Amino acid sequence: MGSLPDAHVTPCKPFLNSGVDFAGPIDLRLSKGRGCKIQKGYIAIFICMVTKAIHIEIVTSLNTQNFIAAFKPFVARRGHCLNIWSDNGTNLPAGNKELRKLFDKSTENLESEIKNILVNDGTTWHHIPPSAPHFGGLWEAGVKSIKFHLKRILGNTTLTYEEMSKVTSQIEACLNS
Repeated sequence: MGSLPDAHVTPCKPFLNSGVDFAGPIDLRLSKGRGCKIQKGYIAIFICMVTKAIHIEIVTSLNTQNFIAAFKPFVARRGHCLNIWSDNGTNLPAGNKELRKLFDKSTENLESEIKNILVNDGTTWHHIPPSAPHFGGLWEAGVKSIKFHLKRILGNTTLTYEEMSKVTSQIEACLNS
């Protein structure tokens, strides 16, 4: 049996080395009440490579802007990541390019808040090989656990964005306990 990657076995601060993936789609109601419209949503999963702790964010689509909108609260709550691994989904490499583009333009007319966040970050993005999905087994196991709990809690119920955020935070607490 081969050796485990250094990021999995080297002691470090939680979420310093993380993996990211998306699960879904899930149905989200736009409002409460009868006759409301339903929208697709997705679950962004960030998993610590060392402690196996999970962080969950709800996003409304798989585009780059929504990934960055999920990444910023993750960094705000869990701290900056040194390394992030992901599969080769089109939104994740695009998110990496978008963050790099923002970093390169940070000396121009960006707000000082954003400059400070990007300058202090220094995250290195890694992608698993396209023909080796087993490299992402850690975050895929997290997806499986989250879906297991969602099916048990919700069944066929459709929740609003706020209600789904509450449920996923409770699932996160359960999985991290």
